[in-house]
Amino acid sequence: MTMPPPDPWLFTPGPLTTSATVKAAMLHDRGSRDRAFLELDREIRRRLVALVGGEGTHVCVPIQGSGTFAVEAMLGTLVPRDGRLLILVNGAYGRRMATIARYHGRSVETLEWPEDRPVDPARLEARLAAEPRPTHVAVVHCETTSGVLNPLEAVAEIVARHGAALLVDAMSSFGALPIDARRIRFDGLAASANKCLEGVPGVGFVLVREAALEASAGNAPALSLDLFDQHDAWRRTGQWRFTPPTHVLAALHQALLEHEAEGGVAGRGRRYVENARILIEGMRALGFVPLLDPEVQAPIIVTFAMPADPRFRFETFYELLRERGYVIYPGKLTVAPSFRMGCIGRLGPEVMRGAVGAVGEALAVMGVASGAPAPREAAA
Repeated sequence: MTMPPPDPWLFTPGPLTTSATVKAAMLHDRGSRDRAFLELDREIRRRLVALVGGEGTHVCVPIQGSGTFAVEAMLGTLVPRDGRLLILVNGAYGRRMATIARYHGRSVETLEWPEDRPVDPARLEARLAAEPRPTHVAVVHCETTSGVLNPLEAVAEIVARHGAALLVDAMSSFGALPIDARRIRFDGLAASANKCLEGVPGVGFVLVREAALEASAGNAPALSLDLFDQHDAWRRTGQWRFTPPTHVLAALHQALLEHEAEGGVAGRGRRYVENARILIEGMRALGFVPLLDPEVQAPIIVTFAMPADPRFRFETFYELLRERGYVIYPGKLTVAPSFRMGCIGRLGPEVMRGAVGAVGEALAVMGVASGAPAPREAAA
């Protein structure tokens, strides 16, 4: 087993383990109106648009706060007050979008699936063919409630064919799973610094089709979350309207340089795929069963069913792993008792094997012979 670092390895969907150089980027103070900071800020926005091939069609509008701030800004700005929003829900983050839209007083409808199943394009097709037709459709690309990967390209094709606008929560996929704005038509895509880009928490961003943004003036229900107003301020002054998270943005800039050095989306994605493979194979050898079928499992976070052995207590398991330098995540599912282990962040094969070794040690301490779930859960 590898020796733990001074900070624990974070097997979570964000915040996550970052490189020493990303941390070091925050050791300097920067003036928010200073020329050097403004250039750094422009470079960040340029790079984020380029990651989806959105040059010439999309712009990037960062927002202070967590990823949820960016999602709320996207929904509030791009869905007009008389719009009809359809949300595809198969987990907590789809449900959160519905809650946000209702707070905004928008007309909201949901299509729902179990948390361990991807959304079904055929159901979406049937709904968009019926009246009243939604003006906007929202979907979570990788739903980290379970780790399921939704069929974004198929959803986008159907939405575009029916003349609706697509809004994407790409929090847990952006930077590691391919999203090409030239192939996948979307009006808005929200993500954040502290997921697959391996930055730190404190800033989200929305990639917006420029034509949709220009048409959104007056939509936003909150001044601080108005993407149109912030973008307009950049055009007029080149500056943020309100105090930007300068240290967090410096860390994101460094993280983007490291992302490029690793091979961009393809390179980052390859490492995460290998991380997930090592984790799943190692946990299976200990008896654990992943909740998802392999064909819908994203290499971002893996949900495991709780062991059936009555000596297994998650709280004890968590603390034993924490003592060994590994922090995991409780389950968020309603379909089955579970826990989650992330594959993203500055983690590699040696660390993944170390985590599996720590899981084996924790089971031994608890006197649990196998991580196998009860038969009903194993078949879920």
